[in-house]
Amino acid sequence: MSLFLSNRNAIAQTGLSVSPLGLGTVKLGRDTGVKYPTAFSIPNDQQAMALLNQAWDLGINFLDTAPAYGTSEQRLGDLLPKLDHDWVIATKVGETFNPASAESDYNFTPEFIQRSVQTSLKNLRRDVLDIVLIHSDGQDKTIIEQYGALDVLNNLKQQGLIRATGMSTKTVEGGLLAIQQSDVAMVMHNLSYQDEQAVIDTAANENKAIFIKKALSSGHLASSTAETDPVQANFDFIYQAPAVVSIIVGTITPEHLHDNVKKAIKALA
Repeated sequence: MSLFLSNRNAIAQTGLSVSPLGLGTVKLGRDTGVKYPTAFSIPNDQQAMALLNQAWDLGINFLDTAPAYGTSEQRLGDLLPKLDHDWVIATKVGETFNPASAESDYNFTPEFIQRSVQTSLKNLRRDVLDIVLIHSDGQDKTIIEQYGALDVLNNLKQQGLIRATGMSTKTVEGGLLAIQQSDVAMVMHNLSYQDEQAVIDTAANENKAIFIKKALSSGHLASSTAETDPVQANFDFIYQAPAVVSIIVGTITPEHLHDNVKKAIKALA
């Protein structure tokens, strides 16, 4: 039997359903100012197309991108129409990347968020964005309460430009606010870091969705020399939480992608 991730998980009451493993695309558009354990080269179009086709053939229908991922959005906008698959795409607002300084710039004003959404619609060549998350700089509470960033996204959702809203948070307080005010919280969670468990538990009680970032600590856990398989152990642990609808993995290596899907299927069995 061929390897295929057949599961689909609903995102709150949005009508969207995603594979329990999503493909992060930072490495399609940015190779500086990143924290991966080994250096890499950005794939060319042929390599990127092959990776995206492989992901789809393995059962992945969910892609994660952001303006902060360099040219990732633009490349997806160019490449995905050639594949003719019904992808669910999450992008973000609030953070952009300056290649000259190799540092991020942050802006959470309503005007900037609205412009960012319009730019993402253009880059991704879409009339509606599936999922838009606030890309936090760590000041979650300020972004939500003083800037009203989630309110802006929710207004754009009401206008029909976004199907699901949320926030990639960095604090428990921010995660809880995101659960209260939007559809999704993206949090870090793995065997080595469980500080945001309260957000995951609250999401389950509120029928909201959780995306997991850095499940393998940006590849550092996957390169561990421990006797037990760190990828399998972390997937086994993370998928125990019913609110987790997808784990985002950012590999550009076909072998790693195949292996991750294999281990996700085992963890979900």
